[in-house]
Amino acid sequence: MERKILVGDIHGCLATFLKLLDQINLNIESDTLYLLGDYVDRGPNSKGVIDEIVNLKKKGCRVYPIRGNHEQMLIYDHNAETVKGWHDMADEELKNSFGIKNLTELPIQYIDFCKNLPYYIMDDDFIAVHAGINFDFENPLEHTEDLLWIRDWYGNVDYGWLKNRKIIHGHTPQTRQEIEEQLNGFEEKKILNIDCGAYSSASKIHGLGHLCAFDITNRKLYFQENIEEHCKY
Repeated sequence: MERKILVGDIHGCLATFLKLLDQINLNIESDTLYLLGDYVDRGPNSKGVIDEIVNLKKKGCRVYPIRGNHEQMLIYDHNAETVKGWHDMADEELKNSFGIKNLTELPIQYIDFCKNLPYYIMDDDFIAVHAGINFDFENPLEHTEDLLWIRDWYGNVDYGWLKNRKIIHGHTPQTRQEIEEQLNGFEEKKILNIDCGAYSSASKIHGLGHLCAFDITNRKLYFQENIEEHCKY
């Protein structure tokens, strides 16, 4: 069966991401993978996460990453250091994963990767976006800053605009229990947040510290607890 699978905020947790792909038994030939942004920062291996996404594409996997606010911040920080001459920008864990002291040393292909990421993906039955959608505007998908940063927007959803589509997003961490409860009302509310705070390894006992995937084809959630050896949080 062909599956459409969405994955929440990875935040540099490469080992956890790879373990999650094993858990969902990703079939490169038939499955389609959508990644909801924030591949970098906080976790120990931002470089490895981007490399793995690129490698999956090279293997022929239908993988579609979108932009998160942390990719946007990396673009801004890189510009600040290379053009404006500012110093000590960007997340320290990110710089450590590349073995660099400042962003002027960052290989440009990683910035190009971030710049080429779309702000959202619209499918026949869902919209994949990092943070959410601001329905205060007539054309909400044009307001890219909100797609990356918005919070607390559930009370203003325009279901007439949304039609039969669902919204799958990340950005605002919530516990495994909260995600499972949200799935129970998914068909009515048409929204699911699958950010389970993957980088928060110290909070696993409280329901965070998991990387979440959602098989929207079969309405099935997968959770992989953080298994990083060196996680700051």
